[in-house]
Amino acid sequence: MLLSRRAFGASALLLTTAFAFSAHAEKVTTLKIGYQKTNLPVVAKQLGLIEKALEPQGVAVEWVEFAAGPPLVEALNVGAIHLGWTGDAPPIFGQSAGSAIVYVAALPSNGDGEAVFTKSDSGIKTIADLKGKKVGVGKGTSAHNLLVAALEANGLKLSDIEVVYLGPADAAAAFASDAIVAWSVWDPFFAIAETKYQPTILAKSSDVLKVNTYFLANRDFAADADNAAVITTTIAALGEAATWADANRDKVAETVAEVTGVPIEAQTLAVNRAKFGIYPITPEIIAGQQATADRFFGLGLIPTAVKISDAIWTAPN
Repeated sequence: MLLSRRAFGASALLLTTAFAFSAHAEKVTTLKIGYQKTNLPVVAKQLGLIEKALEPQGVAVEWVEFAAGPPLVEALNVGAIHLGWTGDAPPIFGQSAGSAIVYVAALPSNGDGEAVFTKSDSGIKTIADLKGKKVGVGKGTSAHNLLVAALEANGLKLSDIEVVYLGPADAAAAFASDAIVAWSVWDPFFAIAETKYQPTILAKSSDVLKVNTYFLANRDFAADADNAAVITTTIAALGEAATWADANRDKVAETVAEVTGVPIEAQTLAVNRAKFGIYPITPEIIAGQQATADRFFGLGLIPTAVKISDAIWTAPN
């Protein structure tokens, strides 16, 4: 099942009413995990590692696909899913809006698999050349953070460009038709664009950011002691998936290409530069995420300041 921001927004009220968690009352029997068709969760899903790990606890798994992080965070907030993986920016936007989410683990950043780029014949060679130009990006996504940081590193502000907020599918069409001159996005969309256009890469996340991606949980679900074992078991299974993926990148590329329909050339490119792992939330990771949150608040991109440490999960007794 794939939920877009538009479709999810239309049904959010119904979901809130009809599907609100009763996690405080009883342990979950079907764990709903939100994911995007990239990186570690896809590997875990295909290997069935979480399903195998949770079977002794009597817990089944349902995977819910999303096109991007912001609608996934909305789904966590209203209780449509229990856990989910996103980039660094969506939980910040969610926390600022009062979303009922907590961070339960960290994963590597998108790094070399996320970039701001333009077509090679655009005449644009540097980030500074984007001044006054239309740039496509998903609002509240990790690519949004990359775009802001790349502009700042080159002496520009977000207001110096014309930002066009688009989801990946719409941005791909806009980039193809030259409705936007540059695009900030993550793999596999970045890899697809690379193989199709051989674009000029203006900045990668690894160039200007030291961030992570995150595994998140619905706050009420995670607060229940009976669900703590489900969360920790899931995280451990993701760790197994990361170890396997790091040692079997060719198989990962083949499997994900088959699942997503992304051409194998692009998927291989994306997988070969991906980093696989899952880690506890450390003070250093919190500090890095806080710096991103402070940047967004200073730019007026989020309505209220947030304290990241307030949303870090601690397993209940």
